[in-house]
Amino acid sequence: MPTRILLEGRPGSGKTTAIRRLAELLHARRATGFTTQEIREGGTRVGFALETLAGRRAVLAHVDLPGPPRVGRYGVDLEVMERLALPSLSWPPPTATPPGRLVLIDELGKMELAHRPFQDAVRALFAADIDVVATVQAQHGPLTDALKRRTDIELLRVTPANRDTLPERLAARLERP
Repeated sequence: MPTRILLEGRPGSGKTTAIRRLAELLHARRATGFTTQEIREGGTRVGFALETLAGRRAVLAHVDLPGPPRVGRYGVDLEVMERLALPSLSWPPPTATPPGRLVLIDELGKMELAHRPFQDAVRALFAADIDVVATVQAQHGPLTDALKRRTDIELLRVTPANRDTLPERLAARLERP
């Protein structure tokens, strides 16, 4: 049975830190996916960048982007989801050598889920024989709430107290044969 883990936490709890560190710690497995990162100017958050685990990067959301969609004060560039996020969720061949495929997603948030094809890809990933670790906010949302209710999902809360030790525990577990 595939491993399906949601790392849940409030903004600033360390979800991105944890999943980036997890990606760095994986040695026996190749992971695909992406992370997001705040863009700051003069100490103020003005947007978010999306970066694939393969190193491709683009601005996903920014106060200067017109949208639509808009999430809070940020316009979201859905083309970034199409160009970078969707392709990062897989690589050929779909049947990788054991222990199988691993996809890391940071995050299943409002900006990312504003792209319907991304929602469909996430549903397909969680239905497939693929190991998935994804971050989610503690807020409610239709797709994330449905995932959290699934019996095959392990929901782990990320806090400033555990964000440094959690990646090591997960890496050891995911690399076990």
